[in-house]
Amino acid sequence: MATTTEHATLDQAITQLETGARAWSLLTLGQRRALLRRVHATTAAVAEEWAYTASESKGLAPGHPLRGEEWLSGPYAALVAVDAYADTLGALAAGRSPIAGVRTGTAPGGRTVVHTSPLTATDRLLLSGYSTEVWLEPGVTAEAARRAAGLGQRYPSAPGGVGIVLGAGNITSIPYLDVLYELMAFNRVAILKLNPTQNALVGVFERALAPLIEPGFLRIVTGGGDVGGSLTGHPGISHVHITGSEATFRAIVPGLSVPITAELGGVSPIIIVPGEWSAADLRYQAEHVVTMRLHNSGHNCIAGQVVLLSSDWPQRADFLEELRAAYDRAPERPVWYPNSESKMDAARDAYPDAARCGDGSRTLVETSPGEAEPLETTEYFSPVLGVVALPGTGQEFLDTAVAHANDRLTGTLGANVLIDPATQSALRAGFERAVADLHYGTVAVNAWTAFGFLTPTATWGAYPGGTLDDAPSGIGIVHNAFLLDQVERTVVRGPFRPFPRSATSALRGYGLSVLPKPPWFVTSRTGAAVCEGFTRFRIDGNGAAMAVVLVKAFGA
Repeated sequence: MATTTEHATLDQAITQLETGARAWSLLTLGQRRALLRRVHATTAAVAEEWAYTASESKGLAPGHPLRGEEWLSGPYAALVAVDAYADTLGALAAGRSPIAGVRTGTAPGGRTVVHTSPLTATDRLLLSGYSTEVWLEPGVTAEAARRAAGLGQRYPSAPGGVGIVLGAGNITSIPYLDVLYELMAFNRVAILKLNPTQNALVGVFERALAPLIEPGFLRIVTGGGDVGGSLTGHPGISHVHITGSEATFRAIVPGLSVPITAELGGVSPIIIVPGEWSAADLRYQAEHVVTMRLHNSGHNCIAGQVVLLSSDWPQRADFLEELRAAYDRAPERPVWYPNSESKMDAARDAYPDAARCGDGSRTLVETSPGEAEPLETTEYFSPVLGVVALPGTGQEFLDTAVAHANDRLTGTLGANVLIDPATQSALRAGFERAVADLHYGTVAVNAWTAFGFLTPTATWGAYPGGTLDDAPSGIGIVHNAFLLDQVERTVVRGPFRPFPRSATSALRGYGLSVLPKPPWFVTSRTGAAVCEGFTRFRIDGNGAAMAVVLVKAFGA
């Protein structure tokens, strides 16, 4: 347990937060919006240090081609979220629903769809071809969604109490974003307990979030499980939010007397719908799959882990050849997260014939459904990628793969589906029904679900239904900058082909991308410069500098 001195420090922090909670309830929506503008400025001031420190802590030396990941998943994600929340507060302060001007539609099963991005010309340019939709629970009408949007900010004087945020250790923006959501969605001030893997960023977070720390809306503490245990049992805490492992969640819950929300990861499928793909398609989508696995060295709750493809697809062998090649040629990087080596050893013990790729740290498992249980029930959280072949083609295969993912894979956080435009057009309503049948909190079509994580107006979290006794991917959602109520999932849609070949997708109505290769692909030669450029544009809006960055993007 925590020492006497640590207990005293935590007691003091929670007392200060109780005062801060009362102060927060007195702020007008306009004052809160101004406060977030200050947070944007202080975050912008430390953005470079944030990205550099995170890169170095993960073993990415200066000049490493993957340092752009730390710009995009760190300060970029933080800045766009702050701006989105400020816009929501501005709308509410003016007496409007945050989604008053946002297009809505419908999805199978009586679901209302809120088209949450792109919403600006900037997003249409920088992230062209990509979109997000939030699907609400069946029966929720568009009008009801507009009335309810705003959550806690519809009742700004309602007290939210003091919560604890147990921060994630892998992606550096997660603790920052979780604190914001507690404050915006529930009027809940927070004590943020950082994961020890992010201790190098304590000073960065303290300066980035200084406008929240100074008035007592946030306190940041460090330490191990003893500190976390003391906080979750503290009488001054009214709520717990954790981003972490299911094992940690299960350790916390038995002694907990307050509500808890959680994001716990899982085993994410990548469903490859068979079609007629060109050689360029095979290579591009193989790199796409490898990105889903190797981003952050595989230390992602949303990393793609199990590829489900058709044993009857004539191009199956060609795709697997491209997949092995892409897994080999991705830039080398450290496997840095604690206990990753033991997880990789477990995968190799379960599958002794698995291939070792790249520098030998990457494991590729090709197996049958009858031998896939370890792969489908263990979140390896490291560079372990599996391939499982299922029978069928067309709608038959898609329905089989959806049922397999729902029934056999642990977790409900995110699922990815890759499908060429001709096949998607042929399946039509059957494809949308299959998307609806996937019981995941985020479903990405021709994109990686991490795009939903990165988009502040999308939602992030497990599929509804998690309980204290059964929550493999957690309970509740985060991000959700429109503060939508009764959310079921987010659906991300992207282009099957990059520029200029995306023109063929656009002709079928599936979006035109101007990106020759997304900068977050691990195989992008200019990803580091482009991701940094995207972040700096969110800071200063310098169009001339952004034009130079876009030129670099065409060198990917």
